[in-house]
Amino acid sequence: MIPVKPPTTFKEQIEKLRARGCIIDDESEAIQVLARVNYYRLTAYFLPFRKADSSYFPGTNFKKVYRIYEFDRKMRHIIFSAIEEIEIFVRSTFAYYHAHTFGALGYLDHKNYNQKHKHTEFMAQIDSEKKKQYKELFVKHHNSKYTGQFPIWTIIELFSFSSLSKFYADLPVYSQKHLAKTFYQCHQNDLSSWLYRCTILRNICAHFGRLYYRNFSAIPTGIPVLDNTNNRSLFGAIMTLKLLYTDASKWNNEVFAFIKKIISEYIADIQLSHIGFPADWEVKLKK
Repeated sequence: MIPVKPPTTFKEQIEKLRARGCIIDDESEAIQVLARVNYYRLTAYFLPFRKADSSYFPGTNFKKVYRIYEFDRKMRHIIFSAIEEIEIFVRSTFAYYHAHTFGALGYLDHKNYNQKHKHTEFMAQIDSEKKKQYKELFVKHHNSKYTGQFPIWTIIELFSFSSLSKFYADLPVYSQKHLAKTFYQCHQNDLSSWLYRCTILRNICAHFGRLYYRNFSAIPTGIPVLDNTNNRSLFGAIMTLKLLYTDASKWNNEVFAFIKKIISEYIADIQLSHIGFPADWEVKLKK
């Protein structure tokens, strides 16, 4: 077994960065950054500047890398806020459709899903969420007044985004087609891929993961403006959000406007190619 590396002081971390070729103009400021951010987290932002031998390309500057980190942090906030709007809309839309198609408790019947659906696991997950969130007022209310029966429009509030994505994927094909065509004017398989991509993006943002210079594992389908270069990039992920975000005015005035603002603020430090943004990104991202 390879032994675990011993802990290093902030001063030793500074020296390690310098030994690899990083320019540090203000050591005191750099130590403050490392104390706030964590050396291991910050070094992930050095990836675009790292050679095959782990040294850095000439001119790599600590302050510039930290500004890329700050750009990434602010971008996460914008994206997470956008996902919140999408998630709430999807909850409402799916619950309304399901209730009026299958009834208030139709989600309990395995016949109202396709063959891929694993109903026992699904019900176990619901029971687990009820127990974990038993202090929520609406959970207490339905447990006491309705002997633990939750109509779809309440139980769906316990679903994570991942559960919402799976819930849609497990619906009968005619239900998927209806939702995809009515609200997103797309093929049902495309909507499924967008929801899955959004789930991954949400999890990354929720755990403060890096978005900059990252290839996403899931590839969204049905987005013609994407190609092999930016399909797996942050731009591809944001394009997916645009398609799932139904309020055009709010998208343009909040999400798009904020993205435009931080790109303008950090354009001297970031490279658009590192996040998959094409030259005409503004035209493509605006609704």
